[in-house]
Amino acid sequence: MKRSKTKTAKKKSVKTAAPAKPEDIFLEPFDEALSQRYLAYALSTITARALPDVRDGLKPVHRRILYAMRQMKLAPSGGFKKSAKVVGEVMGNFHPHGDQAIYDAMVRLVQDFSVRAPLVDGQGNFGNIDGDNAAAMRYTESRLTAAAQLLLDGIDEDTVDFRETYDGEGKEPVVLPAAFPNLLTNGASGIAVGMATSIPPHNPAELIDACLHLIKAPNARTETLLKYVKGPDFPTGGVCIEDAASMEEAYATGRGGFRLRARWETEDLGRGKYQIVVTEIPYQAPKSRLIEKIAELMQGKKLPALADIRDESAEDIRLILEPKTGNIEPAALMEQLFKVSDLETRFSLNMNVLGADGAPRVMGLREVLQSYLDHRKEVLVRRTRFRLDKIARRLEILDGFLIAYLNLDEVIRIIRFEDDPKAELMKTFKLTEVQTEAILNMRLRSLRKLEEMEIKTEHKDLKAEQKQLKALLKSDDAQWKKISEELKDVRKVFDPKSELGRRRTDIADAPDIEDIDFDVLVEKEPVTIVISEKGWVRTMKGHVEDSKSVKYKEGDREGFIVHAQTNDKLMLFATNGKFYSMDAGGLPGGRGHGEPIRLMVDMGNDDAVVAAFVFQGGRKFLVASSSGHGFIAPEDECLSNTRKGKQVLNVPAGAEAAVCRPASTGKDDMIAAVGDNKKFLVFPVSELPEMTRGKGVVIQKFQNGGLSDAKVFSKKEGLNWIDRSGRLQTIDDWKSYLGKRAQAGRIAPKGFPTSKKFGADS
Repeated sequence: MKRSKTKTAKKKSVKTAAPAKPEDIFLEPFDEALSQRYLAYALSTITARALPDVRDGLKPVHRRILYAMRQMKLAPSGGFKKSAKVVGEVMGNFHPHGDQAIYDAMVRLVQDFSVRAPLVDGQGNFGNIDGDNAAAMRYTESRLTAAAQLLLDGIDEDTVDFRETYDGEGKEPVVLPAAFPNLLTNGASGIAVGMATSIPPHNPAELIDACLHLIKAPNARTETLLKYVKGPDFPTGGVCIEDAASMEEAYATGRGGFRLRARWETEDLGRGKYQIVVTEIPYQAPKSRLIEKIAELMQGKKLPALADIRDESAEDIRLILEPKTGNIEPAALMEQLFKVSDLETRFSLNMNVLGADGAPRVMGLREVLQSYLDHRKEVLVRRTRFRLDKIARRLEILDGFLIAYLNLDEVIRIIRFEDDPKAELMKTFKLTEVQTEAILNMRLRSLRKLEEMEIKTEHKDLKAEQKQLKALLKSDDAQWKKISEELKDVRKVFDPKSELGRRRTDIADAPDIEDIDFDVLVEKEPVTIVISEKGWVRTMKGHVEDSKSVKYKEGDREGFIVHAQTNDKLMLFATNGKFYSMDAGGLPGGRGHGEPIRLMVDMGNDDAVVAAFVFQGGRKFLVASSSGHGFIAPEDECLSNTRKGKQVLNVPAGAEAAVCRPASTGKDDMIAAVGDNKKFLVFPVSELPEMTRGKGVVIQKFQNGGLSDAKVFSKKEGLNWIDRSGRLQTIDDWKSYLGKRAQAGRIAPKGFPTSKKFGADS
C-alpha cells in the first residue's frame, strides 16, 4: 500500500484593522450631526441639481452635456454620434451620476415639444407628445444645434470661470457665455429640498427686444417690459387666457401662474352638423392621457353634450370632438371641456433661480433680464481683455520680427557663427526671450520682402484694434452698445418670421360665454333608485310600482325606493348630519345588487342613510338629531358638489341624525314630534328657526331615550301616519297634544305604530 502524503497546514496570518486614533473619534450630539449633514445634502440638491443658473438658464447636468458634446466636436455642421457615447463621456468626465438620468436630461433638450429652442439635434426616436418614452441611448444619435452653439460661443476666450471636475483630472465651466437669454427661452422646472422652480418657455426674439429696451432704460418697469414680452410662448402652442393684471403681478414678483387652453376650430359637416378639431394642446399634457381622460368622463356621463372623441393626428395634432347635436354652441361645449379636462391647464410661475453669487432667490422679469445682461457685460469685458492679451503677445513677436528684418544680415551671422545665438541675439538687439524664440523658429521662406510688408500691415492693424479695445474697456456706454449689436445679430437667428422664432402661443382674454345647462342634453329616462338597508344602491329602468318584486342580497332588505329621471340629482341625508349629492344617471344599473354607496361618497362605515329624495330646489326640510335638536334647512343650501358631502346638521356626541322631511313654513303649519318614550308633542313650525348649518334648538325634551321621528303638517290636512298594514291613519284630536317647543309632551294616541315612526311622506 502507498502511504498518503500528509501536508502540514500553514496558519494564515489574519491582518487586523489598525485601531482608530483617538483624534478620529469624537462625540457629537445626534441632532447636530443630522442637521449638518442634511443641510449639506440640501445645499447640494439646490445648487448642483434642481435650480438653474440665472445667467445661462442651465442646470449642471445640461451644462455638462453641452460642454462634453463641444469637446467631442459634435458641431451642427458635423455628423451625429451615438447618444450612449455622449452619455458615457459626460458621466466619466463631468457628471458622476446615473447614465439614465443623464440621458433623460439630454432627451429633453432634443424634444421640440418640451423646449422652445432645442439645444441638441437628435436622430432617432426621442419620444413624442403622446407621452411615449425615447428609444434606448444605444439606438439614438445626437449633435449640437445652432442655439447650443450660441450658448457656448466664446467659451475658449476666458469669458467664464472654470473649476475642477469631480475627480480633479479636468476642468468644466461654471457657467456658459450664453449669447441669448436661455433661462426664459426654454424655461425650467425642478424640485429641491424646501424649494422648487417652475419657469415657462418664452419667445427668444421678444426677450431680446426686452433686453435691448432694458439697456436703453435700466429703470424700466415690468409693465413696460411686458409690451415686448407678451407672455409665455409654449412650444406646443395653445392660447394663454390669463388677464393682464395678474400676469403683470406674476412677472413683477416672480410668482404666479398662467391658464393655458388648447387651440381649436370648427369644421362644418353640412345639414346643421359640425365637429370640433383641436389642433394644439396645452404644454406638458400627454395627448394619449388627455384622450383617455375625456373618454372616461364620457363613459361616466360627465360630458352629456359630447358624442365621440377620436385621434386623427399624424405629424400635426388633430383631435376630433363630435357633439351630440348641432344646436349646441361650439364655444359653450368647449367651455365645459375646459372645466373638466386637461384641455385647459394652469402652469405655475416660480422664478426661483441661482444668482450670480450662487444663492437661490425668487426674481421678477426685470431682475432676471438684468442679471443676464450683467453676465453678458462680464463676458464682453473678459473676452476683450483676453483679446488684448493675445494682441500684446503678438505685437511683442512682431516687434522682434521687424528688428530682425532691419538687421537681417547680422541676425543671420549670429545664428550661423555664435555658440549661443539666443543669448547673443537678446544681448545685441535687446530682445525678450519670447521675441528671440520666435526669430529662431522662423522659417527661411519667411525672410522674403513680401513677408516683411505683411508683418508691418498686421502690426498696424493690431495697434488699431488694440486702441479700440482699450477704449471699449474704458467706456460703459461703448460696452452696452457692443452688447446691443451682439443681441441684434443673435435675434436674426430667432427671426419672428422664421419657424423657430415665430410666436406659437396666443395671448387672449377668456371668452364671455353664457352658461348652458348641459343636463338638459342627458337623455331623460325614468328610473327607480333602489337603496338597501345596508347601503347598496342601484337603478332600475322605469318606475317600479311593485316594490316587493325588487330582490336584495341575503340578509339585506329594502331601505329606500325613489322614482327619478336620469338627469336628476339624488340627495342622501346620513346619520352623521351630512347631505350627499349624486347624479341619478351615473348610478350603477339594475343588474346584480348594485354597489355600496360608500364607494361613491365619503360616508363612514358606522353611518347610515336616513333619507333619500330627488333634488328639486326651492324646498325646505326639517332636520333633527336623536338628541332632540333640529331646525329648518333650505334645500338649495344642502346641495353638495363633492363626494365629501356637506355638513348641515351638527350632531352632538352620542347622538345621530334621525329626521329629514320636507317642511312648509306657513302660518297654519305645525310640527309633530315623537320620542323613544312614545311621548307626543305638537307645536307651531314658527317656533323652529331656519338655518343653513348648526346644531339647532331643542324640539322635545326627554328624560330617557331621544327623538324618534318628527314631521310638519298643516292644520287643514290634519296629522296622519302609516300603520303596519300600510294604511293611512289620521289623528282627529291632535290639538290635545298642542304645546310649546322643548316640552316633554304626552303619551301618543292609541294605535300609533310601535316603531314610533310616522312612516313615508304621503
